[in-house]
Formats: sequence, C-alpha cells, structure tokens
Amino acid sequence: MSRLAVFAAALAAVLSFAPVAQAQSVPLRLYTLDCGTLALDDMAPFSDTGEHAGERGVMAVPCFLIRHGSEWLLWDTGLGDRLAAVPGGISQFGGRWTVGRTLVSQLAGLGLKPSDITYVALSHTHADHSGNANLFPNATWIMDPVELVGLHADPAPLGVIPSLLTVLDHATIRRFDGDADVFGDGSVLILKTPGHTPGHKSLLIRLKGAGPILLTGDLYHTRENRAYHRVPSVNVSRADTLASFARFDGVAAHENARIIVQHSTEDVATLPVAPAWLE
Repeated sequence: MSRLAVFAAALAAVLSFAPVAQAQSVPLRLYTLDCGTLALDDMAPFSDTGEHAGERGVMAVPCFLIRHGSEWLLWDTGLGDRLAAVPGGISQFGGRWTVGRTLVSQLAGLGLKPSDITYVALSHTHADHSGNANLFPNATWIMDPVELVGLHADPAPLGVIPSLLTVLDHATIRRFDGDADVFGDGSVLILKTPGHTPGHKSLLIRLKGAGPILLTGDLYHTRENRAYHRVPSVNVSRADTLASFARFDGVAAHENARIIVQHSTEDVATLPVAPAWLE
C-alpha cells in the first residue's frame, strides 16, 4: 500500500470516529489488576527496523476492570491463573511468563466472582491477553468476528492458543465490526485499531474526574513503540498498523486523553492498583 493510501485510510478512520454525545449518568470506575509479567529474552520482534535486536525486556500484563453502575466490563484477561501455581512461571513465545496474584483473588478483593462480570472484551486473542478467558462463561463477550476466525484455523495464528478460549464455543457473543459503545452512553468505547492482529482493538474510558484514558492493547507495546511509531515484525499488516497509529493519535489528541501503553511497566505503574481505582 502506498503512503498516500495509508494516509487516506488513517484519515477515514479518524473521521469515522463518532463518539456519543450523551452525558454519562452513572458512576464509572477503572480498576487495574496485575495479571502477570513477561520477561523477554530478545525484544527484536517489537520493531521491524532492528532497533531492539538483542535487548532483553520486561513487560507488564495488566487486566482492566470497569464498573459502570451495577455492570462490569473486564478488558483483557492476562496470562492465566494456572501459572500462579508454577514456581518461576513457564517459558513460552520467547520469554518467561509469571503470575504472582490470581485474577480470581483480585476480583474477590473487590467482592466479586467471575460470574459477576457482565461483559468481557479482549484487545485481541493472543495468549497473554486471553489466559483467563475460560473463567467467564456467563459473561457477554464483545468480539470482532475476524478475531474469532483464527481460533478454528489450523495452524492457529502465531500467539493464539485456542484451548484458552473454548468459552467462546458456548458463550453469548456480541459481535461487532468497527467500534463498539459498550454501555450505550459513550462512556466506554472499543476502538478499531487493526494491524497487530486483524481485529485488534483499543479502549477509551471517559472518566469524570480523571478524564479520558486510552488503553492501547498491543497497538503499542512500549513507550518507544509509540514515540517512534515502530512496527513489530510479528504484526499481520504494516499498513494497517500505521493507519491505526494515526487514528489512535488523532483520537488521543481530540479527547486530550491520558495514554496507557498496556505492556509498559512505566505506564502501568502510574495507575492505582485495585482495590483502589480511578473515577
């Protein structure tokens, strides 16, 4: 795709963003949960122009819980509670995956059980974002259908472990292509940002006190990815990634949003840890 075509796609995506103007009328809170850590042997895959070759790195793996009145949205589900029982974690996909606190125990600290979660949405279906998916068979799943296709591919896409997502064979799924207004009042919007995977999404939360917050998913993996628009070599589409960078940055500027790069230990460290919250 030419640079002009990439720019045109990005511009169209920015212009298509039509937030609901209705005022938020119910309490909205954002909780950050610790859903694991990735210690990576080589950060080379996170730039296709070679800047990170040979570097070691550590990435945070948070999950985010949004309370909207009496309803709850869980955004991403982490590495998987099963890893908490494995001393030192496991080696997988070029790094060591460790879990110090289970998602279930952190929900319990808020007085919740997995069955209390109303909605679950994933930025994408990679295993570091879907490890606890099967804990939520009673939730309504908000999913782009294109992300579901890979779960039945042979072989599965790189980074996807279909057995972690068998819940989707039987769960209620709210399918959407594009953006999704989770609660119908414009307070929480799932944004289409493909490129890392075909149906990748980011999340905008419009908090009254703390202001708008944008969660990147894996659109960006590090602060350097964002600052220099470095495209991971493992992404399915470079052109879509660049268009999504432009769209995301346009939304961030329009909303004057605080950006949280989800895998950035620095960004995640700026957030209060549950049971504390932002509102």
